[in-house]
Amino acid sequence: MCHIKNNIQQVREQIDHASQKCGRLADSVQLIAVSKTKPIEAIADAIAAGQRAFGENYVQEGVEKVEYFAEHPPAAPIEWHFIGPIQSNKTRLIAEHFDWVHSVDRLKIAKRLSEQRPTHLPPLNVLVQVNTSGEASKSGLSVDNAIALIEDIRALPGLNVRGLMSIPQPETDYQRQCAAFEPLSNAFHALSEQTPDIDTLSMGMSGDMEAAIACGSTMVRVGTAIFGARDYR
Repeated sequence: MCHIKNNIQQVREQIDHASQKCGRLADSVQLIAVSKTKPIEAIADAIAAGQRAFGENYVQEGVEKVEYFAEHPPAAPIEWHFIGPIQSNKTRLIAEHFDWVHSVDRLKIAKRLSEQRPTHLPPLNVLVQVNTSGEASKSGLSVDNAIALIEDIRALPGLNVRGLMSIPQPETDYQRQCAAFEPLSNAFHALSEQTPDIDTLSMGMSGDMEAAIACGSTMVRVGTAIFGARDYR
């Protein structure tokens, strides 16, 4: 547990430092600990260290973890974020188990999530994924199409559309990182001025977190820096 606790502390210090540099409050940025491929024990260690929000990429694996901690609840509630690509045949599991979905990029998927969200649960918080780098291998929409999709999602009763998410092409240069984030940042600020419900911008990971925070990110998704390298075997 010790190394996970120390890692979380270091990441939080990085968030604090990056926030202070650009005149933001540290608590304006939420840390999502990306726990995909990591065992229950590692997540339990992170919970013991005070972490409450976790991101999962794989539906079945994520559902098993959600169910485990529902049966063995910690003292404070956990928030589960689905951050991976969404297949139509997996929407029910996502709608029934997660609190947030970061990767909505089709109205068909949004409608299924809305219809399959259990009525005893609050509306599912969703973000629309934007492909800012134009990579064919990446999911997501153009900024204009994302804004149009947000308007369509607002009419769906089982969903609460909260903002935008992006995974830009990896860059090591700070200025290029900022340039990659700026189109999404501009779109988010324009949307949030028009609609107070739009309050979440999910962008930034271990390697580009500082630039993302400078560009207005309200959620950063960090895995390896907390849990160590992933084992995909």
